[in-house]
Order: sequence, then C-alpha cells, then structure tokens
Amino acid sequence: MENNKIKRGEEIELIISDIAFGGRGISKFNDLIFFVKDAIPNQKVIARISKVKKNYAEAFKIKTVEKSIHEIEPRCNHFKYCGGCTLQQLDYQKQIHYKEQQVKDNIIKIGEIKNPKINNIIPCDKIFNYRNKMEYTFSGNPWFIADETYDDVVIGLHVPKRFDKILSIDECHINDSIFNDININIKGIVNKLKLEPYHVRDHQGFLRFLVLRMGIHTGEIMVNLVTSGYKPILIKPIIDLIIKKFSNVSSIVNTINANKNNTATGNTKIMYGKSYINEKIGNYIFKISSNSFFQTNSYQVKILYDYIIKTAEFKESDIVYDLYCGTGTIGIYISSYVKKVYGIEIVKNAIEDAKFNAKRNNVKNIFFYTSDIKDYFNNNKIEKPNTIIIDPPRPGLHPQVVKDIIKLSPSKIIYVSCNPSTQARDVKLFLESKYQISDIQPIDMFPHTPHIECVITLKK
Repeated sequence: MENNKIKRGEEIELIISDIAFGGRGISKFNDLIFFVKDAIPNQKVIARISKVKKNYAEAFKIKTVEKSIHEIEPRCNHFKYCGGCTLQQLDYQKQIHYKEQQVKDNIIKIGEIKNPKINNIIPCDKIFNYRNKMEYTFSGNPWFIADETYDDVVIGLHVPKRFDKILSIDECHINDSIFNDININIKGIVNKLKLEPYHVRDHQGFLRFLVLRMGIHTGEIMVNLVTSGYKPILIKPIIDLIIKKFSNVSSIVNTINANKNNTATGNTKIMYGKSYINEKIGNYIFKISSNSFFQTNSYQVKILYDYIIKTAEFKESDIVYDLYCGTGTIGIYISSYVKKVYGIEIVKNAIEDAKFNAKRNNVKNIFFYTSDIKDYFNNNKIEKPNTIIIDPPRPGLHPQVVKDIIKLSPSKIIYVSCNPSTQARDVKLFLESKYQISDIQPIDMFPHTPHIECVITLKK
C-alpha cells in the first residue's frame, strides 16, 4: 500500500507496535507508518485515516478488535473525548517503560548518540489527583456527546484540534479532587445567574476561563475568574459562594483579558484574600501568583530538584547560572550548596516573585535579572559560572543561547526539559563543543499523559 492509494476517511485494520512522542500509537503496514490516536501497543484496531502525508498517515481508533495485554479500563468518563490523559488505558508500569524508551529514541535519532546509558525512569508514587493547576474554559458551545444534555454554560477543556468546542468536565482524575467540587459549584451558579460565556468566534461575552491553583503542601487554593471586562457586581455572587463553601480558598482574583487572544492572562485584581498562594518544596516556601509558572506536580518536584543537586555534585565555591529561572524555585532550592546563584528570566512578574521568594526564605546568595536569555550575555558582565542549569520552554534553546553557553565554558551543564526531542537537538550541539554526557535521568511528572521530564548532565 502506498500513500497515494489510501484516502482520508478510509478504514483500515492495524496492529499497534509502539507509542510515539505525543502519545499516539504507531503501526507499520506495507512499509507505511501510521500514527493512531487513542491506540496503545499490542492492540489490534480498526482505524479511520484522518490525514495522508508523503511519508506517513494519521488515523484515529474507532474500534478495538483485540485488546492489549497491558490494557486497563480508564478511570475517567471523559477519556474517549478529552485529549489530556491519552495513556490512561495503559497500565502505569508500561506507561513509564514507553516514556523511558522515547527518551532513548530521541537521544539516538535526534542527538545522534550511539548506545546512550540511561538511568531507569523515576516513576510517580501518586498517579491520580496530582495536578496543582487546571485551566478550564467557560463556553456556550459544548462538544455534544450522545444522550448528554448541557446547561447554557459549560466549564471544561478543549476537544483536541477544536479551538471552539469545549468538552464539559465534571470530574478530572489528575487534578486535585477539590477542583472538581469548585468547578461544579461555579458551573451551577453561573447558569443560575445567566452569565454569558465568551464566544471565541465573534469575540462577544463575559466569562472566559476558570483557573484553579493549589498549594498541595500548604492546602491554600486560588480561584482565578478570567473575564473579558471588569464587572465586579456580576461575579460577586460567585465569590460569595466560593467563600461560603470552600474554607481553604485563600485567594480569589479576577483577571481581565479584553483582547482577542485566547489566553488566561491580563490585568489581575484581587477580589478576596491575597494575590497569591504559597507552596512548599522541602524547607522552602514559595509564592505562586496568578500568572506564575510553577511545576504542576508538587508531589514530584522535590524529587526532581533533589536529583539536580545529586547530579550536579555542587561545591561550596560554585557559581551557578539558573537560566529560565521563573520564580526562582530551582535556584533557591540549591542555594545552600553553592557560593552564588544568578537567575535570569524574561518575565518581569516572575522575577519580582523570585526576589520575594529569596527574601522570605532568607536566601542572600542569589541574584535575579529580567532579560531575554539570548540577549543577556552580550549586555551584562557578571562572574563566569562553574555550572549552568537550563530549564527552558518546550521549544528548547535559541541557537544564540547555545553559543553563549559554550562561550562561557562552564564545567557542568544541567539540562532539564519536558521535551526530549528539542533537548536531544540542543545536547547534540553541546557534544560538538567538547562536552560529554555524564548522566541521563528521565523522571515522570505527568502520569497518564505523554509528557516526560528528563535531566541530562553534561561535563567537560
């Protein structure tokens, strides 16, 4: 079978052999590669072709002909339609097996490293109810499922590849369970009040997003109502309900986004309590504001940070750069092991939080700067580092940043990433400049999802 002989909409029987990065099943049939949504290894499925390209085809499972020996019943009622927990039908031990394999495949194929030595993946002890943040969308345009009826306003998550359709969510099994209760209560009152959800096509309406955050180790909860305008009278009944029913909600804020961009950011006003909540990692306590980046799995983040300390083998004389430092959590956490830490981050609000966090934790050997990383090194003169810690966004490092790091010539580079493909791409560049890999450690931070964290240590 050749690509020009298969058509979109055609159905085909496939045996799934592997999982691709992103969570889709892989099948090879007549020298073609098929990426099949909702399929896992060792299943035989009927799949419908959704896209045909020169070298591969995409499809989605419409029926399981033979189950995988590692297949389990998904806990979530939304599994079939929601694009979040794509691996929930796969036994957790096999999930982490395939995630570890994906790290290895990326290092071999993209990093062009033969026979890489990779440590066994560190799994999660808690594989459900681990997320400390969820971003739901208000909508009047639900994704209709047979036999279901919907209120005028639903609260839920985007259906994969549909920016305008929202899957109504009553119970998510990977966020903290109290989020489900808050979600249901807010959905009830906004329908009672007949508040209008925002329409992403005509850019009309009021309610945009419901963002919930929790300090797992402090119990503090933030509720962020994102609206298209500032109308405190309209949302006051919602705020009163939250305060009455949920005693551990310590922060309610209203973020106003009047722009057409479909994001939960904007000008934020405090409606109740503080503008932030707190979370603990080990002996340190951190401020989490409405737009702050913070690792979404508080149960696993200490394991990640402890591993950074282990693999870095810090000395008291070390000067460390913490690039893409966010609110300073990594730099502050490692600060007692080294002489100085310099944290650099482009988001101004994050740096303000980082300085606040350093002061409240009485950390005096850490210094923060607001800058785009790729521009920073040409405009600033600070002492050179022994170690550089990198935890960039999913797209990885800008080529100029790689060049600047190589020019600084640190003896150690600790590269933390949730995207093994861009990490492998960047590591390859460091290896071309006399660095060698001393350690590769995958860590599962996101059970039931295709995402995987990995720490790669490079030394000269």
